Amino acid sequence: MEVAEKNIPCGSVVGGNFEEVCPERVIRFKPPLYKQRYQFVRDLVDRHEPKKVADLGCGDTKLLKLLKIYPCIQLLVGIDINEEKLHSNGHYLSPYLGEFVKPRDLDLTVILYHGSVVERDSRLLGFDLITCIELIEHLNSDDLAKFPEVVFGYLSPSMVVITTPNAEFNPLFPTVSLRDADHKFEWSRKEFQTWASRVANCYSYCVEFTGVGTPPAGSEHVGYCTQIGVFRKNSGKLAESRASQQHDRHVYKVVYTTTYPSLQQEKVLKFVLVGELLIQVERLRLRHQRMLREQEKELGPQPGPMDCSPAPHLLLGAVFTEAEKARIENTPQPFCEGEKFFIPLRRLLAYPKLQLLCTDEERMRSLIADSVSLSSDGSAVVVDLHNSWDYQPEDN
Repeated sequence: MEVAEKNIPCGSVVGGNFEEVCPERVIRFKPPLYKQRYQFVRDLVDRHEPKKVADLGCGDTKLLKLLKIYPCIQLLVGIDINEEKLHSNGHYLSPYLGEFVKPRDLDLTVILYHGSVVERDSRLLGFDLITCIELIEHLNSDDLAKFPEVVFGYLSPSMVVITTPNAEFNPLFPTVSLRDADHKFEWSRKEFQTWASRVANCYSYCVEFTGVGTPPAGSEHVGYCTQIGVFRKNSGKLAESRASQQHDRHVYKVVYTTTYPSLQQEKVLKFVLVGELLIQVERLRLRHQRMLREQEKELGPQPGPMDCSPAPHLLLGAVFTEAEKARIENTPQPFCEGEKFFIPLRRLLAYPKLQLLCTDEERMRSLIADSVSLSSDGSAVVVDLHNSWDYQPEDN
């Protein structure tokens, strides 16, 4: 963190870096304060691996953009009262080209809703984590009174994270009373902890307090710039289910939705599987050709049929562990019949990348049947041993 001397208008607000305050002394956090808040949430996601996450008051969707990369999350939802902001930022949550080339293991759906955080919508029931980042201080007294019953009582997620300004930090910027013109209040640590503890006790949660934004040296007594409450639903105490009472209560307006490609979708799995299989088949074919050339150099033309079983060291290379090599060698060998090269499906399934995509021979056969040539009994992929693209050495 730096303290810089600057002349700025009293009460000015600059981004999320807490250049929010005062005539001469401006505190800059490194990383910026908003990034520290987001990193706190990311660390929670890393530790607890929630499947369904909602961000109330998602604003410009920056937090959602950071969370969508986590493989554990399968449903990511943002809610905000500013519909225009949701429309202008939704496209940033779309899948990139690389996410089609290398899809996720699990499905991910991203949805943005327009609505108030104190409205009840049954589509937000059953979430693992709900975040409220710098939200509650924007609520008027009526909405703040409704907030706990909606979030903790009705939605009743497994975990809730609430961040809010710490008013005790504000005297470091003596000419500012509130950090943002839209803030209805800013609480001291005691005020926030009293409110949060009462909410936790009322709705069978426990709460822990922490924060981000360390104060300057000599001002440690004021606490963190942003105070944070982490609420966890008490185990063994089942909150009253509202799903049966308010089933299909849809009050939010869907502004944006997208679904990411994943290996759970058959067309995506087929695309990736066939591509990886063809790469492995081509490697085996070319290595087999190289083995034949080496045999001819060493032994010269041989009468009768030649042993076309590929040498293990030529097929495996050095990219596999010893255990993987052993597993591959315990499967049927590729073989030749004339100018046709056969690679058993059992062999292909032993290769690590293909094994991750498909563990069952029948399943593999059904996925690749209309994309590659199979043997008459369906047990092997069949390709030409030579094709027009192959390198042909010149005769001496």
